[in-house]
Amino acid sequence: MRKIIAFESLTLDGVMQAPGRADEDVRGGFAHGGWGTQYADPAMGRVAGESMATTGAILLGRRTYEDFYSVWPNRKDNPFTEVLNNTLKYVASTTMKEPLPWMNSKLLEGDAAEAVTQLKKEPGKHIVVLGSGVLVDSLRRSGLIDEYVLLIHPLVLGSGRRLFNDGSELPLRLIDSKTTTKGVVIATYQPAGT
Repeated sequence: MRKIIAFESLTLDGVMQAPGRADEDVRGGFAHGGWGTQYADPAMGRVAGESMATTGAILLGRRTYEDFYSVWPNRKDNPFTEVLNNTLKYVASTTMKEPLPWMNSKLLEGDAAEAVTQLKKEPGKHIVVLGSGVLVDSLRRSGLIDEYVLLIHPLVLGSGRRLFNDGSELPLRLIDSKTTTKGVVIATYQPAGT
């Protein structure tokens, strides 16, 4: 059975909004976009590369898909461009229609949790969710996330959209951790009891 792995960049206070660019996500007047870029280092790149090696597909919510599509397909200065372009991308959206604009993209039909339940039953490599906070929250509430790879940055922002924000309990079990040269803790968790 395939695993669903949430691969997320967070601040110490759990903010996941707009780690990559100032204009990435300004919802709610968020003015701290691009907070994660100063912490990139080779160790973080290795972890991302290792994750992509075991990934058969990427799962994205509509907002993250549209943002990634606006940036990645034509980016020439990053080794992940080719991987992102060539990897199958499943998109959870109730407003988008086929055909999707980015190569190797497929719209999930119907309810996202039901569609992901079916994807997990199919043979193949793991499916990684990148960003997509609303989707991650929905999948978490449905018990569909098998692993969380959290890149916890040594930074407190005090505001912004958070990964875990609905007040529900989620016991986790640490299965691996690494620290980068810039102080990012890469912690891998599984839901307790799995």
